[in-house]
Amino acid sequence: MRIERRHFLAGAVSLATAARIDAAGLATDAVTAWPPADSFKLWPGKPPGAPATLPRPNFAMNGTAPRRELWLRGVAEPVVGVYRPANPDGRALLAIPGGGYQFVSVENEGINVARTFAPKGVTVFVLGYRLPGEGWANQEDVPLQDGQRAMRLIRANAAQYGIDAGNLGCIGFSAGGLLSSSLAVASDDPVYDPVDAADKVGARPAFAGLIYPVTSGDLMRVGKYPSARFNAAERVNARTPPLFIAQALDDPLVPLSQPMAMLTAAKTAGVPVEAHFFQEGGHGFGPTYLTPDMPGSLWPELFDKWVKRTLNHQIGERG
Repeated sequence: MRIERRHFLAGAVSLATAARIDAAGLATDAVTAWPPADSFKLWPGKPPGAPATLPRPNFAMNGTAPRRELWLRGVAEPVVGVYRPANPDGRALLAIPGGGYQFVSVENEGINVARTFAPKGVTVFVLGYRLPGEGWANQEDVPLQDGQRAMRLIRANAAQYGIDAGNLGCIGFSAGGLLSSSLAVASDDPVYDPVDAADKVGARPAFAGLIYPVTSGDLMRVGKYPSARFNAAERVNARTPPLFIAQALDDPLVPLSQPMAMLTAAKTAGVPVEAHFFQEGGHGFGPTYLTPDMPGSLWPELFDKWVKRTLNHQIGERG
C-alpha cells in the first residue's frame, strides 16, 4: 500500500517568498524560497546511487490559500536548510518532512517547524531529502542515506552552528516519521560508503519525535523493504533513543497501529517514551495547522518541554 497524502492542511506563513512573474510582468503566485541562503549540500559530488540522468527539480506550491505550501519533487541535490534562533540554547533538531515519499512537504513539516521551535532557542535543520522512486539505485536506502549524512554533518560542525553535538535530535512527520524512526533504530546501518571525515561521526539522534508517523515499510512500499530494516518497532532495543509520539485518532491515512507498535516496543525495551493521542486532528497538521481550540495544537509545547526534560536526564546520567 502506498500512501498518497490528502490535503488536509491549513496555511502557515512562509519564512521567505519569491514572486513568480507572468509575461505581462504581474505577480501570479508566491513561491516559498527553497533552499534558504543558510544551507548546505549533503554530498560533495553526486549522491549515492545516482542515475545517469538526475531527476529534474520540480519545486511547486500546492493547495489554495490559506492552505498553500511548497512541495519538493525531483530532488537531485539534497540540501539541509539551517534556521538559527536569536537566542540559541544549544539544542538542535533535524526536521524531516513527510509526503508519502511522493513529495517532500518542506514548508508545512519543515520550514514551519523552524518557525515554531527557533523562537524557543532550538537551531532547526530542515532536510530536503531525495525521493526513492526517482531513479536512484538501492532506492529503499535513499532516505536513510540522506538522513544519516545530515545527522553526521550537523554533529561534525556543531561548533560552527553553536549547538551541543549531544543535544541533536530529529523529528519526522508521516513518511518522515519512517525516516525519523529509522534513524532511531538504524543509525549505524551501512547504507552508503563513507565520503569524508564527517562519516566517522555518529548519526544516532539524542531523541526522536514521531508525529503521525509511518513506522513500517510495509505500509509505504518503495522497492523491496526488508522488514528487519524498515519495520522500526522490531528493532527497538535498549540503545534506542527516547521517543516522543503524537497522533490524531481520526487520522485517515496512518493507522493507530503504527505509533502504537513503537510505543509498545519502547515500553518493552525500557526506552523512555511519551505519547499523546488526540481525538481530532486528521493527518498532516504539522506544527501550526490545528486551530488553537483543538488540544492537538499543543503538541509543539509538549514536545519542547519533553525535549528539555529528556536532555536534562541524559546530562544527569552522564554527570
